[in-house]
Amino acid sequence: MSLAKSLIVSISLAGLFSGPALAQDGGMKKWVQGKGWGWVWGHEDEIGALNEMTDASRLAALQLVKQGKTYDLGLPYDRMSYKWPGHSPGEVISFRSPAGVRTQKDLSFATPEGGNTGGTAWHSNAIFMNDNVATQIDGLGHITHGPDSHFYNGFKAAEWGGDFGLRKTDVTTIPPVVARGVLIDVAGYKKVDALPSHYEISVEDLEGALRAQNVEVTPGSVVLVRTGTARYWGENGSDHTKIGEHDSSGIGLKAAKWLVEQKGALMLGSDTSGLEYVPPKPEDSQAMGGSFNPVHVYLLVEQGVHVLEFNNLERLAADRAYEFAYILTTNAIRGTVAGTALRPLALR
Repeated sequence: MSLAKSLIVSISLAGLFSGPALAQDGGMKKWVQGKGWGWVWGHEDEIGALNEMTDASRLAALQLVKQGKTYDLGLPYDRMSYKWPGHSPGEVISFRSPAGVRTQKDLSFATPEGGNTGGTAWHSNAIFMNDNVATQIDGLGHITHGPDSHFYNGFKAAEWGGDFGLRKTDVTTIPPVVARGVLIDVAGYKKVDALPSHYEISVEDLEGALRAQNVEVTPGSVVLVRTGTARYWGENGSDHTKIGEHDSSGIGLKAAKWLVEQKGALMLGSDTSGLEYVPPKPEDSQAMGGSFNPVHVYLLVEQGVHVLEFNNLERLAADRAYEFAYILTTNAIRGTVAGTALRPLALR
């Protein structure tokens, strides 16, 4: 092929991948700029915006990995860890221990008389914990709204709840997530260790931080907003007072709508227990029908956008790693409403 023909082909391909259609929808199937998503995937859908992921989008995300560097976004959890007050405490109880196996002698195969002359034993624990603690992803059935207690896609708690958990939109419906990730370090942009109590992150804050980072949120990106709260987690999040001082900061309804409707954010998360700032402004509450957590209602119930909470964003911020491949899988426990005590990964 001649040089002239090569240039023509290159220019044509450039136009194909940078034209108005791509600029507006980023190749999304159902996302509409100015509207976002909503209940657009069919009456039985339980996945929401994550339906947008494709083999091509996952491959594109993995191509962001250039250094092989891995960031663990999970926070360690135990019985002393900070949590939102609407969730139950947790406990890890030793079920079997080497000492217990030897003294109990209830399993013949573990005794010397049964042939276990080498003294082999084991540790086994029972875990009692909430499905919304530490690093977590809220499933689309986590929040209900209205007198009919409906959640995403019009499913109702009276029909799809139960004694053994949700039977629609439980955590097993969340597919493995591989997507482009974007960190918006608002605390770093504001030059503070952590945002103050009840600070509402505005659209202007997000735009300013993105400009400073020289990064764009493109349709299909997982967006993680840093408030600095997780810097106080330590080994197990036991300093409830210090964490609580900053845990009420977060995005407001306008910022959430901007990220979803204008930028096409696939999922939204932060380093706090609830993503959104509290208490909400009266106008935000009323916009969602009088809700104490309007951002959750907007994202989970109305848009079908999953919420990520208590992500450890400190190493990403320290390395100024603002763009990365984001990978998440959940606990496959049927009936649970959230993936809990997770370890999402960011790769560069």
